[in-house]
Amino acid sequence: MKVNVPKEKNDFERRVAITPEVAQSLIKAGFEVNIEKDAGLNSYFDNAAYEKAGAKIVDDPNAIYRDADVILKVNAPTPAEIGQMKKDSILISMMYASTNQAIVEACQSAGISAFSMDAIPRISRAQKMDVLSSQANLAGYKAVMIGAAALGKIFPLLMTAAGTIKPSKVVIMGAGVAGLQAIATAKRLGAIVEVSDIRPETKEQVESLGGKFIEVKGDASVKLEGGYVKGVSDEFLKNQQVLIAKHISEADLVITTALIPGRKAPVLVTDDMVKSMKMGSVIVDMAVAQGGNCTMSEVNKTVVKNGVTIIGESNLPSLLPLNASELYAKNIQAFLLHLATHEGFKWEMEEEITKGSLIVHKGQAVHPSLNFAVNA
Repeated sequence: MKVNVPKEKNDFERRVAITPEVAQSLIKAGFEVNIEKDAGLNSYFDNAAYEKAGAKIVDDPNAIYRDADVILKVNAPTPAEIGQMKKDSILISMMYASTNQAIVEACQSAGISAFSMDAIPRISRAQKMDVLSSQANLAGYKAVMIGAAALGKIFPLLMTAAGTIKPSKVVIMGAGVAGLQAIATAKRLGAIVEVSDIRPETKEQVESLGGKFIEVKGDASVKLEGGYVKGVSDEFLKNQQVLIAKHISEADLVITTALIPGRKAPVLVTDDMVKSMKMGSVIVDMAVAQGGNCTMSEVNKTVVKNGVTIIGESNLPSLLPLNASELYAKNIQAFLLHLATHEGFKWEMEEEITKGSLIVHKGQAVHPSLNFAVNA
């Protein structure tokens, strides 16, 4: 099968779907790999590295889509790009299909099949395919680094002849993959770290990394699925905000990571909380692409409100494009080799990973998350 990799064209995107190392592995497994010219440059992989791995460099971006049996991407192609794909070919990328109706309809119209990397079930045997975790891990690290760079003080306690500098206080909201990496990174840099999460089972993980857990009592409105929050009431969020307001007012750096799949990100840091913060403090809103956890954050902008610097970077993994691409490429390689051999796809329709990630099959929308009338 021809596995083709287009260049990512989204704004603020520097990743590439596969690296030369993974291209070489797929070629050894019997696949033909074609890379659009300069697709890897922003991730520091040049054309020569792919050619050395055995891949073919293709100048024509239209041919990449037109001639592919399988398209591998980080972000979903545009509907126009999907329209160039031949019938019964296969797309594998992140799609966020439940909120991206136009992409799903384009896949239907083109008569292709589409798998979404972000929909892979988060089960133990799919860990090596878990792109959400691999990218969130890097994002958590980078959030601390850009927050530290924007902060006008150091993280650790420092005792000098001129006096003692107190350690910075970092408040992290959310102890998922990104939050846990942020805790570990901030602690390594010497900060005092406080963490809020509505899942009580995260307390032990937080404390094992040296963080202090801010316990919020849960209620019946908190819906969990696979260990991840799927829903929460407005009343619960208000109670949470009251509890953490004092911690935020004393923080030097606040990092928010809370996301609910398919919904706007919950508001955790209100205007009043921002106003209560010390001048020179910093907020990094990791949920800004989905509406933001902070009411004052702006997508892909750094703004200063009431003396507080608010960073709204929508694609933190892309700021570490080499590592992010390496991990994503390993994820997508494991996923592709689970689904197919070089001779074709297995189409094990009731197998858990296949069933959970298959959005469109030969032009028919099949994923249960698609609650819009895509088959009309």
